[in-house]
Formats: sequence, C-alpha cells, structure tokens
Amino acid sequence: MTIQEELQTTIRELVQPGKGVLAADESNPTIAKRFKAVGVENTEAMRQQYRSIIFSAPGLNEHISGVILFEETLEQQNLDGIPMPELLANQGIVPGIKVDQGKGPLANAPDEEITFGLDGLEAKLAAAKEFGARFAKWRCVFHISASLPSRQAIGANAETLARYAAICQSLGIVPIVEPEVLIDGTHSIERSAEVGEQVIRGVFDALARHRVNLETMILKPSMITPGKEAPKASPEQVAEMTIRTYRRCVPAAVPGIFFLSGGQTPEEATLNLNAMNQHDNLPWTMSFSYGRALQEPAQHAWKGDIANRGAAHQAMARRARLNGAAALGKYSADMEKAGQA
Repeated sequence: MTIQEELQTTIRELVQPGKGVLAADESNPTIAKRFKAVGVENTEAMRQQYRSIIFSAPGLNEHISGVILFEETLEQQNLDGIPMPELLANQGIVPGIKVDQGKGPLANAPDEEITFGLDGLEAKLAAAKEFGARFAKWRCVFHISASLPSRQAIGANAETLARYAAICQSLGIVPIVEPEVLIDGTHSIERSAEVGEQVIRGVFDALARHRVNLETMILKPSMITPGKEAPKASPEQVAEMTIRTYRRCVPAAVPGIFFLSGGQTPEEATLNLNAMNQHDNLPWTMSFSYGRALQEPAQHAWKGDIANRGAAHQAMARRARLNGAAALGKYSADMEKAGQA
C-alpha cells in the first residue's frame, strides 16, 4: 500500500457518519486532576486499569472510530495482556497518538504560548507507527482577549501545526490539526467568532504553504461560544455562529471537523454538536473528538475500583452513543434521562 493509500484508508475509517474520536491522551498532570475529582491516586497502574476499562466498553466501536492515546498508553498492555493499540484495532477502532510535547511561553509575546515537539518528530512518529498508531494529534492554544491573540502567536502556532501535519503525511499518518481558542474569559460569542476566523485562516494559509493534503487531515477546532465567564449562548446560537465562521475559512476539501469540548459539560457539548448537525448541506462531516465530555461519567462510575468495571463500561458506552446521535443530528435532551440511551 502506498503512503497515499494508507492516508485515504485511515481517513475513511475515522470519518464515518455517527462516529467520533475519543481523546484519551491526557498528560499525567491532566489525568491527575481528573482522578483527584473521583478520589483516585494517579499511578501508572491506575491509568492502565482505567484506560483498559473504557477501551473495552461493549459497543464502543459503534460510535467511536478512533482513540487518541497518550504515549505511555500506546506502549501499555491492557489488564488481559493485550497491547492497547491491538485492543482497539480488534474492535475496528483506529489507534492514534498525541505527539506534541506541551506548551510554554512564546518569546516576546506576553501572555501567549507556543507548542513544543517538532525536534525529532519524524522518528517519534515512525516509532509510534510501529506500535500501531495510524493518526496523530497536535494541539496549539490561543488566548483570547480584547487584544489577543496577536498576529505573532497566530503565525507561529499555525506554522508549527502545518510543519507537524506535513511530517505526519510524509509517513502515511493522518494528522489531526487542533487549534484551540481557549474558552477562558468574559468575551462575547461575536468576539469568539472573530478570533476563530483569524486563527483558522492563519492555519490553512500555513497548511497550504507546506503542501498539506487537505483531503487526508482532520481539523479539531473549538466551537464558537462565549467566554465561560460570559452569559451562555443557546445551542442554536452556538451552531449558527460556528457554522457561519467555519464556512468562511475551512475549505470543503477537509473531510471532517471533529470538535473539541473545551471545558463544556458533557451535556452542553452534545447539545451544541447536535444543533450543528440540524443544519443541511454542510461541506464537511461535523463530529466530536471529546476528552472530558466523553469520559467524565465513566470516571465517576469507576472511582478506581475494578469491581465497578461494568458501571464504567455502561457510562462510557452511553456517552459515546449520545454523541453518536448528536453527530447525526438525532439527539435530544430527553435522551439524558435514565433508560433513554
């Protein structure tokens, strides 16, 4: 199989109606916060147990097409001794890997950040592919205020995302490109739309310069929402502003826009996605690539106790099922009630 055929095969498997991508690539400090919320100590053994459980939830593959793994998880076995990527692949779920090395201050740009990890990326991706990874993810963040993000931050992070995507495709690995406009702040939904358009235009300008094949990548952006300290917008408002903004700057050649949840509750993220998929004639598949918004109920059901495996399975599969319905525009808030999903 040629590299282009590999890319096309992976895209077909990832971008399917009613399916999304589970982001289970939390760094150790991030998953420590999630575990603390349910009274669980953050150790490698507990991370292994937890991810073994959620990856084996019955019926997960009906609504999840891919899973983004943390580097540690890619090389782990599950509780039955099966390599994690193999556990997923056996269910028809595509294993992927987060490859960025986190973020830090952007020089000469106060209050802004840049993502690290381009050095040695080709070798890292090649090694991940040997373990079974077929796609990758790289996240850059953009702070929003009356004056941020600066052109400097947009340009530097867009260039980083494009270089990453080009390296991925050169190795037959599908890149998920994640430019996250952070939800922190008091900004309006109109300001969010303005910044979202600036950021996405900058990203696609850079992707074009680096000759990234748009047909074999996935965009993972933020929804267009007000800041979390501002009054909330309705799902219909979020859907209208998000679609209008991305119609202006995301080429139709991109097969899928898989939204991050970005601090929304599980219910909010599902409602907003569903409202988008109520719209007709969208040029892309609009789906989900959620982390906390998919996993939070399963974490509360598990609570670090292997005896709660069944309850965690049920919670994980249920949240995936609800978001799968939202990706088809067939979700309703009534489905949140017990017994409805």
